[in-house]
Amino acid sequence: MIKPDLLLHPTPSGLYCPLGDFFVDPVRSVGRALVTHGHSDHARAGHGHVLATRETLDIMAIRYGEDFCGTSQRAVFGETVWINGVAVRFHPAGHVLGSAQIEIEAQGTRIVVSGDYKRGADPTCASFEPVPCDVFITEATFGLPVFHHPEPRLEIQKLLTSLQQFPERSHLIGAYALGKAQRVISLIRRGGYDKPIYIHGSMARLCDYYCEQGVDLGELRPATAENKKSGSLRGAVVIGPPSAFNDRWARRFEDPLAIFASGWMMVRQRAKQRGVELPLVISDHCDWPELLDTIREVGPQEVWVTHGREEALVRWCELSGIKARPLHLVGYEDEGD
Repeated sequence: MIKPDLLLHPTPSGLYCPLGDFFVDPVRSVGRALVTHGHSDHARAGHGHVLATRETLDIMAIRYGEDFCGTSQRAVFGETVWINGVAVRFHPAGHVLGSAQIEIEAQGTRIVVSGDYKRGADPTCASFEPVPCDVFITEATFGLPVFHHPEPRLEIQKLLTSLQQFPERSHLIGAYALGKAQRVISLIRRGGYDKPIYIHGSMARLCDYYCEQGVDLGELRPATAENKKSGSLRGAVVIGPPSAFNDRWARRFEDPLAIFASGWMMVRQRAKQRGVELPLVISDHCDWPELLDTIREVGPQEVWVTHGREEALVRWCELSGIKARPLHLVGYEDEGD
C-alpha cells in the first residue's frame, strides 16, 4: 500500500494527487481539476481541464459562461476514470444537484474526498452513498456537538403557519441561489403550498435548470416591481439570495417578514445580526451526529478534516481510536449552508 500522503496531500492550491497530477476542488487555476460540486468556493473558473458530473459542469457553465475551462469531461456515478494510472470514481454526496464525493485509488490505498455533503433526504439531488475507504476526508462545517439540526419538514411548517397568521405580509426568505433555494421551494411544495412562489432574478436560471432536470418546483414567478403594483406580493412567499436583503430589492415588498434558511440559524446571535424574524434551521451539511454516524459507517483507518470546526471532530476520532488530523485548507466558505 502506498502511504496516503503520497496519493493525496494539501497544497496552497488545494488537495493534490501527484501520481495522477490533478487537484480536487482547487482554489486556484490549475491544469487538471476534479470538482465535487458547483458552489463557487469549490468550483472555480479558469482550469485547463475539469472532470465533474454532468450537472456540475452545466451549473459551472450557467454561473461562469460556456468557456469556464479549457476542456471538460463528464463523470458518471460509480464509473471508473483512469488518470495517469490512478482510479477515480464519483459517488453521490447529497449536497446539491450533481454533488459528488470523489474516490481516489492507487497501489492498494483508497481515499474518499467527501466535498460538502448531507445525510438527510432531499428530493432535489441524489442521496449520499457511504463509500468504504482507508482515508475519509470530511468537511466539518457544523462539527461541534452543539449542532443537532431539526427535521426540515417541521421548520417549513413554521413558515406555513406564519403565512396563515400574517396574510398581509410578504414572507421574504433568504436562501443561497444554488441548492438551498431549490430545496426550500421543494419543501414548501411538499408542505402543501401550491400558490406561485416569487424568486429573485439571480435565481431564475438555476431554478430553470433544476426543473429541466426533473425537479418539480411548481409555479415560479419573478419578484419584480410590477408585482408590488398589482398587490400580488402581499402575503406571498418570496425567495432571494442573502446579499439581496441589503439592497433596494428587499425594500419593495409589503411589510416584509424577514426569514433566513440556514443551519446557522441555530445560533441565535447570527439570526439577530441579520435581523431575521423567522429563522429556519435548514442545512445542506451534516450536523454533529450525522458526521459521527458517517465516519462509523465508512469505517476508515484515518480521517482528515477540512473546512469548518476541525479540532472537535479530530478529537472525537482520536478518542474513538481513529487516526485523524486537520488539513487547514483555506479558501472554502459556507456558501451552501
